[in-house]
Amino acid sequence: MRRLVLIALLGSIAQLVDGTLGMAYGVTASTALLITGITPAVASASVHLAEVGTTLASGLSHWRFGNVDWRVVALIGAPGAVGAFAGATFLSSLSTESASLWVAGLLLLLGVYILVRFGTGKVRAVIEGRPAGKFLGPLGLVAGFIDATGGGGWGPVANSALLSSGKLAPRRAVGSVNAAEFLVSVAASIGFLFGLGGKHLPFGIVAALLIGGVIAAPLAAWLVSRLATRWLGVGVGLVLILTNARTVLNGLDVTAGPRYAVYTALVLGWAAIVTYGVRTAARRTVREAERLLDETELEPAS
Repeated sequence: MRRLVLIALLGSIAQLVDGTLGMAYGVTASTALLITGITPAVASASVHLAEVGTTLASGLSHWRFGNVDWRVVALIGAPGAVGAFAGATFLSSLSTESASLWVAGLLLLLGVYILVRFGTGKVRAVIEGRPAGKFLGPLGLVAGFIDATGGGGWGPVANSALLSSGKLAPRRAVGSVNAAEFLVSVAASIGFLFGLGGKHLPFGIVAALLIGGVIAAPLAAWLVSRLATRWLGVGVGLVLILTNARTVLNGLDVTAGPRYAVYTALVLGWAAIVTYGVRTAARRTVREAERLLDETELEPAS
């Protein structure tokens, strides 16, 4: 019982992260479950089964607020479901040892990606046009496969690619990816049911994750308007990097000395990215203030 309460709390934290970042529920929840000793395939299966409920609620909410482009949902969601099913069956067939290393490596790379993306704060401006099907199809396939094998990654991969393309307004990118994630979660769950069998799935853990996520959803919606998502993002990136680096290094039998040297280097790299982000934001603020001052000085006196 105590373990289920802890997992529900972890589910709430993951939902808070996802609600404020628009991504990272899967990678945060999967990392947390792996730390509690759950095997990678079971962790990913539990997360995706819980996400069937959370993504449905999220997609409907975005639809009601007009944030969903159904063309994008169809073109990215269907290939995403195929990739997720393939990734789930692939992960189910791996041994526990090799799966742990594979999943930790994926989560580590996703942590670096989240850290760099939010730390640098570079987001391309939206331009005219719509994302092409030949771009959305492969993107959905790759993002779905990574999401199932890594226990998460649909949001970081799909959302970041859409935002970087400059072909879709940010709110529509987030809303469409969230709506399409329901298809991905359903397909991944079916894949895990085929690969693991229902008797191997801890439905108590699934229920705990789902309950925790539902409870945290309203708070996440409130927090998103008050927290600086950049700094939450770099914090999440650091946690994912350090926890999964530990798993990778242990799996490779790296001794204690080199391990701590790697941890130190990772923390220093994180600090460097944060420092760069702070300085960039400060320079941008100064330039904006100078521009406003110049405009004020050029205005004719009334």
